[in-house]
Amino acid sequence: MRVLPLLRVGEVWVMRGTGSHRATKGNGGALPVLDRRRRGTKFVELPPRSVINSPESTRMGFWSLNPYVGCEFGCTYCYARYAHRYVVERAHDDGRITDVEFADLQHPRGLEPFEHRIFVKSRDAVLSALDRDLNRVRRRTTLDGPQSIVVGSGTDPYQPAERQYQVTRTVLARLRGERGFRIGIISKSPLVTRDIDILRDLARRHWLSVYVSLTCVDVRVIKIFEARSPMPHARLRALERLSGAGIRAGLIVAPILPGITDTVPQIDALMRAAKAAGAQFVVPIPLRLYPDVQRRFLPLVERHYPDLASRYRTAYGSTWNAPEEYVTALRQRFHRIASIYGIPESAAEGEEEATHHAARAAQLNLFANWPGEEDGGFERC
Repeated sequence: MRVLPLLRVGEVWVMRGTGSHRATKGNGGALPVLDRRRRGTKFVELPPRSVINSPESTRMGFWSLNPYVGCEFGCTYCYARYAHRYVVERAHDDGRITDVEFADLQHPRGLEPFEHRIFVKSRDAVLSALDRDLNRVRRRTTLDGPQSIVVGSGTDPYQPAERQYQVTRTVLARLRGERGFRIGIISKSPLVTRDIDILRDLARRHWLSVYVSLTCVDVRVIKIFEARSPMPHARLRALERLSGAGIRAGLIVAPILPGITDTVPQIDALMRAAKAAGAQFVVPIPLRLYPDVQRRFLPLVERHYPDLASRYRTAYGSTWNAPEEYVTALRQRFHRIASIYGIPESAAEGEEEATHHAARAAQLNLFANWPGEEDGGFERC
C-alpha cells in the first residue's frame, strides 16, 4: 500500500506584516465574533484567502491545511503560537480589525491568545477557497506526481470547536471529490472517529493515513503539559476504532520530552498500548523549543521537574534543537523498542530511504549526555 512518505511537524516560517496599520476606528473592520465561552474563549470568523498552504510557503515539503488558527487544547509546547500571532498582525495591517480588537486578540486580559482567541474559517468561504487551491495541487500532481496534503499540521482539526463548526468535516467531504493525493490527518481528539464514514471514502480515493497524536500514556505528564487535551485512553480508543474500521492509522509521538517521556519505561508502555490499539505505524518527533514556546513550557519544567530545568535551559539556550548525539541515541532507543512490538517506525514502512528522510525531517535534535540512570534518565542506547 502506498502511504504518505514524509511527515514533519514542529517548524513554522512566517513573515511579519510590514504595511502601515490601517485599522478603522470604532466597530468598522472588526472580524465577526461567532461565540464566547465562560472561561474566556472567543471564536472569531476568519474569511480565508486560501486554505491550503504550499510547500514553498511553509518549507515543510507538503501542502498543509488547518481549518482553525489557535487551539483550545493549548498544549504548552505547541509551536503554532507563531502562526496565530502572524494572523492577528496581518489582519491588523490589512485594516480588517480595529486597534481595540488587535489588542484583545494579541493580549486578552490574563489569558493566552493562542488557546482563548480561536479563528474559525467559515465553511462557505473555505469551500470557495478550497476549489481555487485544489487547482494548484492538481497542476503540481500533473507535473510532479501525487501530492501530500496534511490536515492539522499547525492546530488540531478536531479540537472542541469542530463539534459546533464542522469545518474539518466540510473540508474532508470536499476532498472526496478528488483522487490520487496522499492525505495525512493529525489529531489528539477522539472526535476524529465521528468522520469514519468520510475517512473510508477518502481511503478508497487517496492514500490516507491518520496520525493520532500521543506523547506518552502517563496521565500525570499529560495533565501537566496538555491540561485540556483528551486523556491517553481516549486517544488510544480512537486509534483502535480507526484501525478496526479499516483505516490506516498509527501514532505520532509528538513531541518526545527529554528526560520526561524519552525513558525506556515510558516508550515501552506507549508502544505496548499502541500495539494493543492496532497501530500500523509510529512516528517519533522530539521537542522543538521556539523562544515564544519556552515562555510557557519551561516554567512547568521548573515547577514539576526542577532537576531537569537547567539542562533544558542549557540545551535550548541558543537553538531550537540540540546536539546530534542525542538524536542518534534516541532514534536507536525508539527503533529498538518499537521493533519489539513489531510496529514500523515511520509511515513509510519497509522503505529504508524514506525512513531515513522521515527521521531527518522530524528534526530529531535534542539533548546529548542526558541523565544516565537506566530507570529514569536518558542513558546512551
